[in-house]
Amino acid sequence: MVTLICTLADHSDDVNYCAFSSSFLATCSLDKTIRLYFLSNFEELPYSPLKGHTYAVHCCCFSPSGHILASCSTDGTTVLWNTQNGLKLAVLEHPSRNPVRICRFSPDSLYLVSGAADGSVILWNVQTLKVHRSGSVKDGSLVACAFAPNGNFFVTGSSCGDLTVWDDKMRCLYNEKAHDLGVTCCDFSSQPVSGNKQEFRMASSGQDNVIKIWIVSSADPLGMEIRCKHTLSGHTAPVLACAFSCDGQTVISGSVDKTVIIFETNTGNILHTLTQHTRYVTTCAFAPGIPLFATGSMDKCVNIWQFEPKQLFTATAQKDGPYTSIENWSEEDVSVWLCNRGLKVLVEIFRKNNIDGKELLSLKKESLADELKIESLGLRNKVLRNIEELQMERKSACEAVPDEFLCPITKELMKEPVIAADGYSYEKEAMESWIVNKRHSSPMTNLPLQRLVLTPNRTLKMAINRWLETQPMHNQNPLS
Repeated sequence: MVTLICTLADHSDDVNYCAFSSSFLATCSLDKTIRLYFLSNFEELPYSPLKGHTYAVHCCCFSPSGHILASCSTDGTTVLWNTQNGLKLAVLEHPSRNPVRICRFSPDSLYLVSGAADGSVILWNVQTLKVHRSGSVKDGSLVACAFAPNGNFFVTGSSCGDLTVWDDKMRCLYNEKAHDLGVTCCDFSSQPVSGNKQEFRMASSGQDNVIKIWIVSSADPLGMEIRCKHTLSGHTAPVLACAFSCDGQTVISGSVDKTVIIFETNTGNILHTLTQHTRYVTTCAFAPGIPLFATGSMDKCVNIWQFEPKQLFTATAQKDGPYTSIENWSEEDVSVWLCNRGLKVLVEIFRKNNIDGKELLSLKKESLADELKIESLGLRNKVLRNIEELQMERKSACEAVPDEFLCPITKELMKEPVIAADGYSYEKEAMESWIVNKRHSSPMTNLPLQRLVLTPNRTLKMAINRWLETQPMHNQNPLS
């Protein structure tokens, strides 16, 4: 069952794109603005809308950590925004100054791809804000882009119908004529095929009214294999958007026929057809780890939908999602935790009192009653029980973990260790946050970092993974 739970009607012109982070929903529009909403209740952030583009905004996307939002426009620029305060971090001018139609961060946050109407592709270094590599397709405008979950390659789609696979040196690894009348969108499932970390499902949509599901294999680093597994039919007009659910079991699509269709990935069966939009559906996106998705339209509205039953795609995604130290939870992280624990009624009270992760762990029964003014004894007890569970999980997750596997910032087991310029290894998300907050000194030595580039520590990650195989309890995410 799918239920429409909210309609956002703040844009004054066509909605072109929407994207989720773990805390926010971003939407962008022909009206030249980007709007940001809290994921917990879909209220607009105080500093929204973001204004800076001089023409229509075509696309927006979050960095993996959620701390940076990128937006691109007909004005030929891609703007990076700080999601904590709405301020501009950088304006990246496309070398050709052509309209920029698509932008996407790499999974390790090192790079940002932008694609333009003249077919040019730019791979930006996010740390230096300079062009790392560039390339171009032979024909058509670039209108779609998606990174493989392992970060080894990315795919672009063009208005002439081609899907092109690139590596991080901008070498063309593969080219496929995918949709006769033009590609409109592409998206990777975050889940590998049958546990094979070199094979992924990719969806593409086109002007030919269909969505195609592809198997993309990168077992050979110098070669690619792409094969069409099946074609999803049901729309009666060009399909403008497609997106995978967190577990890859469902695909949603939006079309010129004004409908949204939800397909079962493996069978191609239509699960639901939604008809609430009154004009072309231009964009769709799933929220990470929770059963919500958004659809945007030329009717100037963004619809928020709840997908039931929740078991369909939340369990796997939450278990495999990024872990953030509880002490480092933001107020929005706490709001998400409350919703996941059936305590949504308390979200506003916690937000008004600025309860972040550190404050959450320090809450006692007296403070719940006297300071937060929670009158219900049952609610107070439920909060305390859940906090006790958090503390137990936090304690067990740190027991017997080798010191070299713990991030110096979060004091938690690292999942994506990176080496900074000071020679120490940190959790990628934590170090990115450290840098974004303008702290350019070493967390360990307090000396200035000579450069801000973060290099994946694959050797340490392999060692952690080998240790984790004997410690299954450490794979648990307290947000699940």
